[in-house]
Amino acid sequence: MGTARRERQAGTRSFLSLIAVAFLLLAMCVTLVTVTPAAADPVGGCTATKGAVVAVDFGPFHGKVERGCDTTPTTGYELLHEAGFTTEGTQHDGPAFICRIGLGSGTQYPTSDQESCVLTPPATAYWSYWIASPGQNKWTYSQYGAMDRKPKNGDVDAWVFGGTDIGGTTGKPTFTPDDVRAGGGTETPDPGSTPTAPAGEIDVAAAAAWVNGVLKDGESVVDDGADTANYLLTTEAAYALAAADGESVTLAKVTAFLAAHTDDYAYAAGKEQAPDATAAARLALAAEVTEADPHQFGGHDLIADLADNVCAAGPDSGSSTPGCTAKGDFRNAGYGDGQALAVLALLRAGAVPPAATVERLTQLQCDDGGVTSILIRPGEYCDGDPATTGLVALALREAGGHDAAVAKARTYLKKAQSENGSFPGYTGATAGSVYATAYAAQALRALDDTAQADSAVSWLSREQLDGGGFGFEEGATDPALYATAPAVLAGAGTDLVRLTTKEPEPTDPPTTDPPTTDPTLPAGEGPDLKKGVAYLTSGSNLKQGQYYVAGTGTTRADFGLTIDGAYALAATGLNNDKLRGIVDFLDKGGKDGDGRTLQDWTGTGTKYALGGSIGKAALLAEAVGRDPRSFGGRDLIAALNKAVCTGPSKAPDRSCAAKGAYTYAPSVFAQSLAVMAQLRAGEKTAAQEPIAYLESLQHGSGAWPSLIPATGYSDVDSTAIAAMALDLAGGEKADKAVDKALTWIAGKQLSDGGFPGAAGDSVNSAALAVQGLSLDAKHYAPEIAKARKFLAGQQNTDGGFNVAKEGQRGSDLRASTQAVGGATGISFGTLERSLTGTTPQPTPSPGASTPPIVTPDDSTGGTGGIVDTDGGGSGGGALASTGVQIGALVGLAVLLVGAGWRVVVVARRRTSAGGQI
Repeated sequence: MGTARRERQAGTRSFLSLIAVAFLLLAMCVTLVTVTPAAADPVGGCTATKGAVVAVDFGPFHGKVERGCDTTPTTGYELLHEAGFTTEGTQHDGPAFICRIGLGSGTQYPTSDQESCVLTPPATAYWSYWIASPGQNKWTYSQYGAMDRKPKNGDVDAWVFGGTDIGGTTGKPTFTPDDVRAGGGTETPDPGSTPTAPAGEIDVAAAAAWVNGVLKDGESVVDDGADTANYLLTTEAAYALAAADGESVTLAKVTAFLAAHTDDYAYAAGKEQAPDATAAARLALAAEVTEADPHQFGGHDLIADLADNVCAAGPDSGSSTPGCTAKGDFRNAGYGDGQALAVLALLRAGAVPPAATVERLTQLQCDDGGVTSILIRPGEYCDGDPATTGLVALALREAGGHDAAVAKARTYLKKAQSENGSFPGYTGATAGSVYATAYAAQALRALDDTAQADSAVSWLSREQLDGGGFGFEEGATDPALYATAPAVLAGAGTDLVRLTTKEPEPTDPPTTDPPTTDPTLPAGEGPDLKKGVAYLTSGSNLKQGQYYVAGTGTTRADFGLTIDGAYALAATGLNNDKLRGIVDFLDKGGKDGDGRTLQDWTGTGTKYALGGSIGKAALLAEAVGRDPRSFGGRDLIAALNKAVCTGPSKAPDRSCAAKGAYTYAPSVFAQSLAVMAQLRAGEKTAAQEPIAYLESLQHGSGAWPSLIPATGYSDVDSTAIAAMALDLAGGEKADKAVDKALTWIAGKQLSDGGFPGAAGDSVNSAALAVQGLSLDAKHYAPEIAKARKFLAGQQNTDGGFNVAKEGQRGSDLRASTQAVGGATGISFGTLERSLTGTTPQPTPSPGASTPPIVTPDDSTGGTGGIVDTDGGGSGGGALASTGVQIGALVGLAVLLVGAGWRVVVVARRRTSAGGQI
């Protein structure tokens, strides 16, 4: 379903004309394609606030750092090409990986004698992708491929040839973002002008009426289909009612309800255990807002319990406490907002928060002033959002002593505000977010930026629905309490620092119940698998009902992703007809739009047979009752047995990593799938050496690395899949290895239920962790339940799933296949789904040191020695023009003739967020 080496899908811009004639198809009938550059935008056209810059380091090829500009960036891929660079893919994946990069009409690197580009390049020598946001002078390993990344104005991208580990903690560029930024980073980003939005006010009374209507029995919020209250939303209702109505009978009932259910909400682990810090803080604030005593609320001293449960260290210390990410965390806070709410709760109670807890908030601030919602550790990827930034700014301002951090947050907020007054919910979002705009407005008003706050409230007023409530985003039609409550506070001109009211005098309760309106929330205790399957089988995703493509605008099948989708459908059993369509396509020689079949992807019968890919296909056959010895016209088991290495290959041959590895199997994921395929085919003897090799890769901690050969990096995804393989193998040694692996996986669970991956708080990693931990479901039931809830929280309205909790929003096919199948907890080793009674589907027709940086024609040094792609010719030096290069490799040639020829290429990505083998 996923591998440690993530391949991101790509798309391409529309073009006006395309005329192409291709001939001389030889060898494997696969074409290498060179994408020619557009005329590069002048670098001077980009500034700190307009356009994006990309730099490519040709240092390993005795060249220089070359940079270019795109004044209207759309994707990282288009930025690369609009800046004047060319790229080339691989034979095996076509334009699915960026294997070579060149400048203009110059030579592309690595050259064919350095890298054949037949298969995916190794992790020790490939083009890695790095990004930096406006105001940031540190590189971050991109979570997304070039075609999935959407650069913003002022962003900087970099491509570096060499090696990285799977998390991108090594191999960073040797130059800084400011070295290649437009103007050399000397321009000061615009702090943001005052939006010119029309005046407008929120109808606070109407919003309060809507909130009253949401309450069940006038005292709590209950989700649709649930039997118990949603305590978090009930606290939100309390804040909204306090802001709108002040003291009221309804607010008194809500507060009394919360007090009566304090144990259920904040002390679910037991009265003597550390509370859920976010829950305890929310209850304390509700008490403080209504002038109740947080020291005696629901039978608990919430303030003392918060202050007494501050983390002394994080997991890296080797002696951390559960619920701790780093020193200074409130235990079980989970997110940045929980940390900020706990600090506010202590401050409002007159207590002095432990210094480490306030300092922890400053550690969540990114270089651009934004604050991330994730309780990251120092040095981890930081991507702020306006909502968290607003709340943390309020907390730091109230705590005092952190004026610089508050000033940076203020600048970030002013810059993030759109012309219409709104704020985006996350980096790269194009629509305004009600939740983010409300919290930003509260902070800006408290910081005396009245004009910006008024503009934000004006935008919110235009988003208020007829019933009085608010949806989550711009143009939403369904009201949600989580968005409405902060909007009420913003409309009332208050915030959680200043919000207060008096306890109402006892009165008779209302004789009739208010009407009930349920908010829109994820259904059930885990993800909605029906919606997930609907997303995976929709016509826009599953082409001709039978395969997924390898990038937007291409007809080339992504066979690895297609098998991932089949695994997910097999695990759920919710659309067996579509599952059969995929299986028939693969089994009966179905061809994609490029005329390729499954065996073109596996390389079966060729000298480039990919053991992991063969195993992945064979395992699918076994799972659905097909014969893996005759699947897709080939005996996959015989091919897999033949692919077992007898020893390591000698350079430059990189087919075999070691004895017991499979040929061209670059990851633990590939090794594990192939082992399971052999075992399920009854080839236990043939699988012994591969099993022994897989066992040898386990670290002393119990974890497995992602890549083969190992880089020392430990990976949740790979550990889970290896555990499934060894669980199937059985035996005393294997069983001990599995137990050790599951213990390690459980220890990596984050406080929100998710698991860390290279993409952050990763959906892929959480889903695979569920499958792995389900090997001992009884013992790890609490961890599994938390992970499934996390997955539910990352499911979007279309049924698909985000790649990770942080970063770009939007459903991702690869993450969704893993989330849907993984949430079932079924191991690949035992996955079975009968296709009996299904309907055949039609088969689609074929259809090292700092590199020298020189600026041409600039005797003063200009931008710090950066070669600009618009500076004439190819930049000179070692990268002088060699003429237009036509893609050619291993007897394969193609002639492309035409105008406006544009071909999609997907960036080579290596992350543990999933992907095909």
